[in-house]
Amino acid sequence: MNTLRKFIDKSNIDALIAFDEPMSAHTTFRIGGPADAFVRPRSTVALSTLLTAAHAEGIPIAVVGGGANLLVADQGVRGIVVSTELLRTSRLLTDNEAGSTLYADAGLPVVDLVSLALQHGLSGLEFAAGLPGSLGGTVYMNARCYEKEFADLLTRVDYLQAGTWLPSSLGIERGQWSYKRTPFMPGGNLYGAIVTGASLELTPGEPREITARMAELEADRAKKGHFDLPCAGSLFKNNHDFGRPTGRILDELGFRGRRVGDAMVSLKHANIFVNAGRASAADMLALIGEAKTAARLAYDIELETEVVMLGEF
Repeated sequence: MNTLRKFIDKSNIDALIAFDEPMSAHTTFRIGGPADAFVRPRSTVALSTLLTAAHAEGIPIAVVGGGANLLVADQGVRGIVVSTELLRTSRLLTDNEAGSTLYADAGLPVVDLVSLALQHGLSGLEFAAGLPGSLGGTVYMNARCYEKEFADLLTRVDYLQAGTWLPSSLGIERGQWSYKRTPFMPGGNLYGAIVTGASLELTPGEPREITARMAELEADRAKKGHFDLPCAGSLFKNNHDFGRPTGRILDELGFRGRRVGDAMVSLKHANIFVNAGRASAADMLALIGEAKTAARLAYDIELETEVVMLGEF
């Protein structure tokens, strides 16, 4: 730990820094042991500097955003966890009758981005009303809900190149983006790169209609239990090959209310797994395993998690 402290001091970056930081405070599950170091750079330059120095020294480093879709191990995370939380500037790039482009840094919460679009009378982001997490995470996984996804709106993604950590940008080639798949995920040609910001093309809309649609979808999320207890939204991906949503499959298998310790399947929606008190990562992982096993035995299907595991499991 002393070596890690010396390394971070020597890096001399503009950032908020904490040691032995409980990751439960930084995930929507409210689960996770301590990160050896938790660093929140105040600029993309500071992020690049830290990544470059850590890579050169062989220090393990993980980058996180708003903590949605993230399950952190009870033993925590060795090395450095970097959060883009403080990278949250945004601006209107173009504004005309044909459409408008919003740009935001990776750390901007999605709910703030949706509010910004509403303030400018721009439509297209209503589907993301109430969506947890930050823009960087939604771009990384091409977040999708209510039959719409972020790739439908993206025009450009800024990122730091893997290994060199130099800034670059990507125009959207739609063929590289599909249902919760992007070039930044494992198997993609930009795997390992760090998303730092994105531009989204929106269309002029009537603020009252935008507000009404946002309220409708937020009410639907509430009905499904998204806001009742700490959770990561939908736990498993939907797969059209299964013929029905994963939540319905888990309903058929009797998973509503199933629990391991304080890890529990929501009583309102079987694809939402919640922290009903003081759930551990081990509890949640065991409950996920039970669901996957049940689906395999009953229907010979393999459920795939949306949640990313981080740390010493």
